[in-house]
Amino acid sequence: MAEETAVPAGLVVTRPIVVPPAPPPSSAAAARTMRANRRRDTAPELAVRRELWRRGHRYLVDATPTGTSKRRRADVVLRGGRVAVFVDGCFWHSCPLHLHVPKANRAWWEVKLASIRERDARTDAELLAAGWLPLRVWEHEAPAEAVDRIEAALAQHSPRGRGPADDAERWGG
Repeated sequence: MAEETAVPAGLVVTRPIVVPPAPPPSSAAAARTMRANRRRDTAPELAVRRELWRRGHRYLVDATPTGTSKRRRADVVLRGGRVAVFVDGCFWHSCPLHLHVPKANRAWWEVKLASIRERDARTDAELLAAGWLPLRVWEHEAPAEAVDRIEAALAQHSPRGRGPADDAERWGG
């Protein structure tokens, strides 16, 4: 397990788990599957972005929220409300409903997936310390329900209580 350290604002973050070098793929099919994984513009992410756009929200894609590490990029950044949205894949981010650790190279995968969970926790703590609200959406969530959660968070977290209707009013639309 990772070692905990206290940081300002009473947040607790952990040091990164060191992941050993990846073992060779268990099969050619496994290698193809892993190579096919995209870092951005996945189908679930695009669906959430389309729904946000349809509802009148404007956002940055694959961006670093202001005041945070350049190595931490959110899938969707809603700057006005200071909300950073991550559309997490069930496998890579260990969804409690759908996680299954591969049988081949199981020990390595357990360490790898634990390191990703730790990184997510550190990212969330860094965002909170910088005044951002991190929101995690699972790939299996319906886009409309995910955007409902995002809008509820925007209403509560937005420094000015702004939403799409306020933007239209502000810009004379």
